[in-house]
Amino acid sequence: QVQLVESGGGLVQAGGSLRLSCAASGRTFSSYGMGWFRQAPGKEREFVAGINLSGGRRDYADSVKGRFTISRDNAKNTLYLQMNSLKPEDTAVYYCAAHSGGSYSYSGPSYDYWGQGTQVTVSS
Repeated sequence: QVQLVESGGGLVQAGGSLRLSCAASGRTFSSYGMGWFRQAPGKEREFVAGINLSGGRRDYADSVKGRFTISRDNAKNTLYLQMNSLKPEDTAVYYCAAHSGGSYSYSGPSYDYWGQGTQVTVSS
């Protein structure tokens, strides 16, 4: 069992930055690939970024590429998402998720554990 708790969301103006954190407890964090997903009102949940267990492989949705950076600190059992140049269309609830295969997946159902989410609102 892995427990995930996101933090760092909030209200920011367009062009601003936020850093989300996802604190993990329970089984060994470093054994899991991790992902960030988001869900905007009335829309389906979508993949934002993924990172493998070592941090050596990362990937991003086209909509955030060049603006967002996913990283992890296995010593601190924490996953991060640095979000720069935020746009109103980035407004959503952001979730972190753990993938027991050690890599990441673009598909939400592939993940084994989820956090409760943190709201990010970007005003224009």
